[in-house]
Amino acid sequence: MTLTTDELASEILRLQDQGAHNINFVSPSHMIFQMADAIEAARKKGLAVPVVYNSNGYDSVEALRQIRGLVDIYLPDIKYLDNKIAKEFSGVDDYADIVPGVLQEMLDQTGNLQINNDGIAVRGLLVRHLVLPGQLDNSRRCLDFLAGLSPDIHISIMSQYSPQYKAGAYPEINRTLTDDEYDEIISYALELGLENAFIQKLESQSHYLPDFDQERPFET
Repeated sequence: MTLTTDELASEILRLQDQGAHNINFVSPSHMIFQMADAIEAARKKGLAVPVVYNSNGYDSVEALRQIRGLVDIYLPDIKYLDNKIAKEFSGVDDYADIVPGVLQEMLDQTGNLQINNDGIAVRGLLVRHLVLPGQLDNSRRCLDFLAGLSPDIHISIMSQYSPQYKAGAYPEINRTLTDDEYDEIISYALELGLENAFIQKLESQSHYLPDFDQERPFET
């Protein structure tokens, strides 16, 4: 579906009217300026709930600077701080070079995560990190960076990795995470003083997995 700026603004306001806690733009990097125009248009017509920018962390710092003030909550990933495995698993040469500046810019714009009395996020940065099996050194690098960025940073340390699609071509990650691996990373985060961490049970490996046998696996 293709929407004009005004049509997208109307959809944003419709979601707000239906009781949405926020407006969540998922993977918006390629349409960041169109998104910005729609947010500005919606705000002129009464948008009051937070706007969420939900991305994989591989963004343009310059583009983010141009939308300063329009995003309330940043929800990025930090997948890798090792370009070798970023290239191997995601086909990108410079992810580890790009993501530190991106997260710094996001933090500079919104600060650390703020949650209201109802437990709902209203502003700030929440960073996700998916722990991959056999790649604990990469996870430690990511946590080291986040601790240096801000000791009060909020992070979601995810255990939900499940090998799918072409995972068989990568034997080192062609399995789920073990309890010992995940516990080791959680312990390391606590040693770094990262107390604002959300953790998962290992059951998340199947709980959050869509049923790909269905014709529309992502419909709820």
